[in-house]
Amino acid sequence: MNSWFWHAADIFFVILHTCLILFNIGGWLWKKTRRWNLALLLLTGASWSLLGLFYGMGYCPLTDWHFQVLEKLGHTNLPSSYILYLYQRLTGLYMNPATVDKITLIVYLVALILSIYFNFRHNWLKKHHKNQTRF
Repeated sequence: MNSWFWHAADIFFVILHTCLILFNIGGWLWKKTRRWNLALLLLTGASWSLLGLFYGMGYCPLTDWHFQVLEKLGHTNLPSSYILYLYQRLTGLYMNPATVDKITLIVYLVALILSIYFNFRHNWLKKHHKNQTRF
């Protein structure tokens, strides 16, 4: 295939993957997107853990596909994670991969907790209010 195709695929994956990451981080902010956010966070966690059992912990199919495109474009020595790749691509700076993995996991867990809270707080508040009015 022509190199223009691989360049277009690279741009496509950068935009798609970055938008999905940003949605994972902040999709819980808007009421209309909260259920989709929780679903995507759970899918991400399943990919990292369940698919990770077969392909290595933290496995993401989008990263795998994007890195295959980058290899077609001649990129070598790609980092172990997409977040690290994106950081290096945007800033040109190096960061310790273990640090990036820890930050990624912490941000993911915070987003997951917030998403669960905001998706189910109405039910919790309703139940709590119902229990208070009994007495």
